[in-house]
Amino acid sequence: MNIGKSIRLERILNRKTQRTIIVPLDHGVTIGPVYGLADLRHTVDQVAEGGADAVLMHKGLVRCGHREGGRDVGLIVHLSAGTILSPFPNTKTLVGTVEEAVRVGADAVSIHVNLGDETESRMLYDFGKVSDAANSWGLPLLAMVYGRGPKIKDPYDPEVVAHCARAGVELGADVVKVNYSGDPESFAKAVDSCCVPVVIAGGPKLHERKDIVRMVHASLEAGAAGLSVGRNVFQDENPGQLVKALHGVVHEDWSVEQAMDLLQQ
Repeated sequence: MNIGKSIRLERILNRKTQRTIIVPLDHGVTIGPVYGLADLRHTVDQVAEGGADAVLMHKGLVRCGHREGGRDVGLIVHLSAGTILSPFPNTKTLVGTVEEAVRVGADAVSIHVNLGDETESRMLYDFGKVSDAANSWGLPLLAMVYGRGPKIKDPYDPEVVAHCARAGVELGADVVKVNYSGDPESFAKAVDSCCVPVVIAGGPKLHERKDIVRMVHASLEAGAAGLSVGRNVFQDENPGQLVKALHGVVHEDWSVEQAMDLLQQ
C-alpha cells in the first residue's frame, strides 16, 4: 500500500485495534439542517472528546467544524450527494473531487453508491473514477454501499449486504460501509468476503441507546471493524457520553453491560 495512504489510514483506524468509530455529519444536504447539526463545532467537539476516530462531512462544512483546539479527530470529506426533494432520492451525484478534499485537509474521502437504483451505472462509474484519483493521491477511500432500488425488497437482506460489501472492495475502497444484516452469523459472511475493514451503518434513528450498543457489539463479534453512525450519535441527548461508551465496546472490548453502566451514570 502507498505509504501516504497507510499513514492517513492510521488517522481513521486506531493503529492498535484496527477498528474505528466514524461519525458522519453529512446529512444536511440530504434531509436539511436537522437537530444535532446546527452548531457543528460543538457536535464535533463532543464526539471527538468522547473518543471518535473520525468525522465525515461535505467540503463546505469543514470550515464550520474546525475547532482549533481540543482532541484531534480524523477528517473524511464526502464527495457525493443527493436530496430527499429529488424525484430520484437514491441517486448520488459527485459534488466534490479528491483534489478539493486534499486542499481542505482531508485524511480520507468517501462516496455513496446505491446498488439497484436506476442510475446505478453512473454511480459505479463515479466510484471507479474516485477510486483511481484517491489512489493517485494516497488518500484512503471509504465507500458507503447500500442496496436501494426497484429490485431491492429488503436492504438488510444478508445476500444484499454481502453483495454491497464485495462490490465496494472490488472497486477499490479501503474501508466499506454497509447495513448490518441483523445477526453476527449472516454479517460474518459479508465481512469474510472482504480483504478490507467493514464498518456498519446506523440506519434510521433508534429509540434506545442499548439498541445501538447491542448492534455494534454484535457486529464486532462478526468481524466488523467498527461503525460509521450519524443520527444515532449526533442526535443523542449526550453524544459525547454515547461515543465514550461505544469507544469502550470498539476499542476496549467492553461488554454491552459495561457500556450501559456508563450510559446510565
